[in-house]
Amino acid sequence: MAAAEEAEAATALAALLGPAAGAAARAGAAEAALSLSGSAAGRRLLAGQPRLLEALLALAAGPGAEPARSARRCLLNVSAEAAARGALLPALPALVPLVPAGPVCGLLANLSRERGGARAVLRALGSRWDALLEALAQPRPPPELGPLLCNLSQVPEGRRRLLDRSRCAVQRLLPFTQYPHSAEHRRGIVGALRNCCFEHEHHEWLLSEAVDILPFLLLPLAGPEDLPEHDMERLPPDLQYLPQDKQREEEPDIRRMLLEAVMLLTATGPGRRRVRAMGTYVVLRELHGWERHPGVRAACERLLQVLIGDEPPPGMENLLEVNVPEEVEQQLQRLDREEEEQRWWEEDREQEWDRERDREPQGSPR
Repeated sequence: MAAAEEAEAATALAALLGPAAGAAARAGAAEAALSLSGSAAGRRLLAGQPRLLEALLALAAGPGAEPARSARRCLLNVSAEAAARGALLPALPALVPLVPAGPVCGLLANLSRERGGARAVLRALGSRWDALLEALAQPRPPPELGPLLCNLSQVPEGRRRLLDRSRCAVQRLLPFTQYPHSAEHRRGIVGALRNCCFEHEHHEWLLSEAVDILPFLLLPLAGPEDLPEHDMERLPPDLQYLPQDKQREEEPDIRRMLLEAVMLLTATGPGRRRVRAMGTYVVLRELHGWERHPGVRAACERLLQVLIGDEPPPGMENLLEVNVPEEVEQQLQRLDREEEEQRWWEEDREQEWDRERDREPQGSPR
């Protein structure tokens, strides 16, 4: 489709999404836009049409449950394209009141992938931050909530909000390290906890009984091994005598982030002593024998070296104060973005294959 034809089609679709169109026309146009956003080419087309994005935003924030739902999911898909984020960020005041609706959380998660976007979303959230925390108490929190909290925690302002002791925010995150209903939500929560561990001045509190973060990080890495009694006694109660059907975290990237979080907690001398005292070595020893993913295995080996190695020389006792954390943090965030983009690419490819199969004539020769 030529650029002129694309612009004309986008103008017509925007008109059908507007308040002057009838309810049926708006619903149909929203469905058409949602369908179009299901492919990378469609998302790029929509991202390049500001008037169409404005119409979708107005519909997403307006009345009419079904058209609004389609518009929100369409915008969620489109926001995966970097080209659309600049046009969507000014609409934050209209989007924030819709939190914690799942598609809106996903849209804000995409808008906050970069640090500048994360800061803009945090500023816009204001008091709606509490709505995000309250959504964690739902029986099934929106799966997009985890990635949003993870992206917001990439900047110090976001970490400070999660580490606000008066709101018990971190404690609300901990049970989701083993959340069985959504790997997306679980991945985001673990990423947020990992990011919070960059704040070394909070390590003592995080490892204390007030939070007790370490068992929540280690339990997904533990398996059903029958350990000797002397090893079992070294472990926190929650990690002792696990059932024979206990399964380790199935997603390699989540296992990696859990190991990175524990590694960050060993950045200070008191943290290292606390992590060692809680039997972490036993869990990692068994994980290392089980792990087959090379990247996760390497992360496990690095952490084991810290636990069994000598203490750093004087002046380097706090590993997060030797000009390493900024580079490490940026590298971890880059890996997270690359993995997320890879998942998007794989989903697009699967959708293209599905469409190809649908178009294939029945009974055609192979």
